[in-house]
This record gives sequence, structure tokens and C-alpha cells, in this order.
Amino acid sequence: MDPGTFFVLLLILIVVTVVILWTTIIQIEQYEAGVALRLGKFYAMLNPGWNFVVPLITMVYKIDLRIQVLDVPRQEVITKDNSPTMVDAVVYYRVADAKKAVLSIANYRLAIVNMSTTTLRGLVGDMELDELFSKRDYINSTLTNKLDVETDPWGIKVDNVEIREVDPSPNVKAAMEEQTSAERERRAAILKADGQKRSAILEAEGEKQSRILEAEGVRQAKVLEAQGERTKTILEKQGEAQGLRITAMGASALDAKALTVLSLDSLKALGAGPATKFVIPFEISKLLEGASEYVGYSKKVGDRELSGIKELESALGKTEDILGPIPTAKEMADEIEAIKEEVQEATEAVSREGIKDDYAATEPPRELKEPE
Repeated sequence: MDPGTFFVLLLILIVVTVVILWTTIIQIEQYEAGVALRLGKFYAMLNPGWNFVVPLITMVYKIDLRIQVLDVPRQEVITKDNSPTMVDAVVYYRVADAKKAVLSIANYRLAIVNMSTTTLRGLVGDMELDELFSKRDYINSTLTNKLDVETDPWGIKVDNVEIREVDPSPNVKAAMEEQTSAERERRAAILKADGQKRSAILEAEGEKQSRILEAEGVRQAKVLEAQGERTKTILEKQGEAQGLRITAMGASALDAKALTVLSLDSLKALGAGPATKFVIPFEISKLLEGASEYVGYSKKVGDRELSGIKELESALGKTEDILGPIPTAKEMADEIEAIKEEVQEATEAVSREGIKDDYAATEPPRELKEPE
């Protein structure tokens, strides 16, 4: 054998040896599972790491055990209320049993997609359009449970199914927008009416409270005014009563002579004016009789008994301090004569002028007589 041929044969042997060694060592990743088939029959499950197999007669299938995402194609579905709707979904799954995934089904990914499509179509067809929007959680959980049961013989675990989009037809969208707009307008009108109602109630309540407070203020003012008038009247009456009491206490210590003197002194004060004219009625005779009796020209009148003089003097003062100096009998007689002259002049003046008083028309005045 020549050297060239030997070199070629040696090179071929080296290449074959490398290929055999390469196919003998199988590396399985941590997230994978290896299914080994020898001569077309299941042989063993290969663990992560390097695994040595018989080359040429052993075939190894590597299965990814991580959670994978699978898109369910967009499809048109007719709902229970005959509303065409476009629906799509997303499936989250993982291989739980690599042996079943290899030996039980040829393409589990395609099987999951078709199974999800048919299951979604059947579930949505039993529901109305409004329920598709309000019961998404129910749809997701139902799809997950059904797909998990259907794919369990394939060694597939469906973790979750999510409805991604629900898209009604344009006509249905327009109707839904009109319905939503009308509902919002209705709610706005209700809220506005309720606000106006509450506002009117609060205004009426405030006006009511204001009127109540105003009426209460007026009532209290009237009560206070009435109490003030009552207190004023009581104080005035008490003052008058106190004055009368003091007058009575002072008068109780006076006898008939003193009272006569006081009466004559008052009459003198009345006649002191230059334009004063007297029309003497018949009752003045009693005053003159008292004066006559006082000066001793008539029958003697006994003095009034005095009671509590010392008490009165201690409370009001002495009699001289209250009444002043008491005139004597001579002074009283002179005073009476002066009064008689003034009365006579007044009577003559009335007779000359022809003026008659009501008393003069009915009964002429009595003549003043000297006391006997």
C-alpha cells in the first residue's frame, strides 16, 4: 500500500471515530428531559448532564420542561345573542411527562392550539355578548380546566388560559357606544336631580332654622321687654306705695288741728296767683268749720290719739322737722279773716261780671260765719 492511500484511510478512520464519539455523548440541559429510543423502542429517560448512548441505534428526543406561551389565533365567534365577535387567547402550558409528550402525540403544540380554538368557540357560543365583558374570569378558569383535562393524556399541564381581546362587529360597537352614552346621560341627569333636591332641602332647612332663630329672638326680646315693663311698673308701684306709707306714717302723728292748718296753707298757696279766681262751693264750709273749731270759736273737738310717736320720730324725724312751725290761734284767726276777704272779693267780682259756675247755678255758696 502506497503512503498516499494509507494517509487517506487513516484520515477517514479518524473522522469516523470522532463522529462516533460525538454521537455517543448526549448533553441534557437542566431545564430539559431526554427520551432515549433504541432501535425504535423506548429505552430510558436521560438525566441532565452528559449521557453515553450507543451510537447509530439510539435516538434521543430533548423536551423543554419550562412554561411556554402559545397564541390561539384570532377567530370569529357567534355569541348566544347572535352577535359576531372576534376573540383570541393566550395559553400557558408546560410538559409534565416528557415520555407521554413524545410517545402519545406527534405534535402537542398544534394539538393544544386546535383544542383551545374549539373549546373557546363552544364556550363563547353559550354566552351573551355582555357576559363576555363581565365574566372574563369565569371564561379563563373554565378554559383552563377543560384544556388541562383534555391534554393530561399527552403529558401536558395547562397552567392558565387568558382571553386577550374581545372585539365585536362595528355595528355592535356603535350600538354599545350609544347605549353607554345614554346610560351616562341618565346617570348624570339622576345625579343632577338628586343634587338639586339635596340643595333645595338644605336651603329650605336653612331658611327654616333662620326663621326659627329670628322668631325665637323676637320672642325673647318681647319677653325681656315685658319683664322690663313689669319690673318698671312694680318698682313704680313700690315707690308709690312706699311714699304713701311714709305719708301715712307721718300723718298718723298729726291731730285735727295740724291737718286743718295744712289744708288752709294749701288753699293760701292756690290763691297766691294774681289771676286766680275762686268760686267757693258749699263744701268749703266744712273746712271753715274745722278752722273755727281749731281757734276755739265752735265746739271743741278732741285731739286724735297719737300712736307710736316715738317710733315715728325715730323713723321719720321730729314733727317740727316734717311740718315746720305750727301757727298759733291768733295767727290762724288772722289767716281766716284774710281768706274771708279774698272770698268776698271773688264773689262780688263774679256777680258783677255775670259769670256763674256750675256749682253757683245749682246752689249759691254758703256765707262764712264767725264762729260763735
